[in-house]
Amino acid sequence: MMERLDVVIVGAGISGVSAAWHLQQRCPAKTYAILEMRGDIGGTWDLFRYPGVRADTDMYTLGYRFRPWKGQAIAEGSAILDYVKQTAAVGDIDKHIRFNHKVIKADWRSAENRWIVRAQCAKPGSRIASSVTISCSFLFMCSGYYNYDQGYSPYFAGTEAFNGPIIHPQHWPKDLDYVGKDVVVIGSGATAVTMVPALADSGAKHVTMLQRSPTYIKSEPARDAIAERLMRWLPENNAYAAVRWKRILQRTALYWACRQWPHRMRTQLIQLCRRQLPAGYDVIKDFGPHYNPWDQRLCAAPNGDLFRAIRQGQTEVVTDTIKRFTATGVLLDSGRELPAEIIVTATGLNLQLLGGSSVTVDGQPVELAQTMTYKGTMLTGLPNMAYAFGYINSSWTLKADLTSEFVCRLLEYMDANGFEKVVAEHPATDVEERPFIEDFVPGYVLRVLGWMPKQGSRSPWRMHQNYLRDLQLIRHRKVADESLRFERAPERSAAQLR
Repeated sequence: MMERLDVVIVGAGISGVSAAWHLQQRCPAKTYAILEMRGDIGGTWDLFRYPGVRADTDMYTLGYRFRPWKGQAIAEGSAILDYVKQTAAVGDIDKHIRFNHKVIKADWRSAENRWIVRAQCAKPGSRIASSVTISCSFLFMCSGYYNYDQGYSPYFAGTEAFNGPIIHPQHWPKDLDYVGKDVVVIGSGATAVTMVPALADSGAKHVTMLQRSPTYIKSEPARDAIAERLMRWLPENNAYAAVRWKRILQRTALYWACRQWPHRMRTQLIQLCRRQLPAGYDVIKDFGPHYNPWDQRLCAAPNGDLFRAIRQGQTEVVTDTIKRFTATGVLLDSGRELPAEIIVTATGLNLQLLGGSSVTVDGQPVELAQTMTYKGTMLTGLPNMAYAFGYINSSWTLKADLTSEFVCRLLEYMDANGFEKVVAEHPATDVEERPFIEDFVPGYVLRVLGWMPKQGSRSPWRMHQNYLRDLQLIRHRKVADESLRFERAPERSAAQLR
């Protein structure tokens, strides 16, 4: 007999644990399970194991609103993973997780007002997977935004000629020995900026960060002195709330300033880099992007670690294009050859929504590009489904927590009014369609915009990328509005009720 649950949460990462915590607190009578494709909790923080892996935003906002973060502001990946695991254990959320369950398909059955979720379940170490089917009245997709199985790896001529290992950070080997070796890291995003100084500090002979074009990089203290004082002086929850709001407002102000005065902020960011680099360094070439600040994500360098590694001669940043790999390194179009015994391709992610699962409504496939996001939490035409998608310009968890709150408010409203079904209806033609992610142009986004959902030109169809606006829209406004259609239970036959 098919298992029946009230809610199925897909993903046991930072978003999935948030979803489960809110569900337990606000809707304790609801039965639920978390289906996790991997063998452990943590999502991103369980997957990425490369040297130096860390958050690129502060943990006072990346941490949960309901569970104070007690470590330093910029935390290592292992500390974040422990935090997520401990949060799940404290609330007994871990007892609801079903590991090694990869959701393959979800089909909405209108006759029953339920989702039929099919997952492949593989035992650890086994290549044979069995199929599991679960029926649920609400489906909450918390599976992140990228393909966990495969990172983005463009083709480089001469790959087969290189004598050493070529590694993608998403699949870092546990036994990789880079001590005393020359390493070339290809890329200029957050992963490369994180990894390069960590490799240099942990024994690599020399590390070259090879980039086609530069990225804005801003030094930030790894510790927040004000936050740590408040944590000592005030009750824990009060201190955490104060620090969290300080960080939210600081981050919002920085983003706003970059958008309002891009040329001025560009000058300031480049000047901050110049102060930390050796005299005569060509700062514009290596740290002066051709785009405006926050057209792509602003990378953080805790305590200026990347600049310190450059000053000490452990690391070099090279801005050039690749002609081909050679047996002993990377030949550039300028004619220079970078020696390498290991090459790391920190070339980005493959974006993916809904965990890559197939979604159908009454057996008919749903084209995500034909849907529109509602409050950044639901998609038009998909009943009783929500998804967690964080901010591009701030901490992921801020939006994930708001989405979890909204789902619980929605479930409470439906129960109180006898509704079984809710669906966001596509808006009228007065709402202009816009890309799912706007004014943000990294390659990993541009590659997939064509098949992603759309956003609209006005609220509630707009993705504001602004926590303060979303706070009003998602937490404080009434649940029911003209964009949502609610339905009560249809009449069913005896066979359907069994």
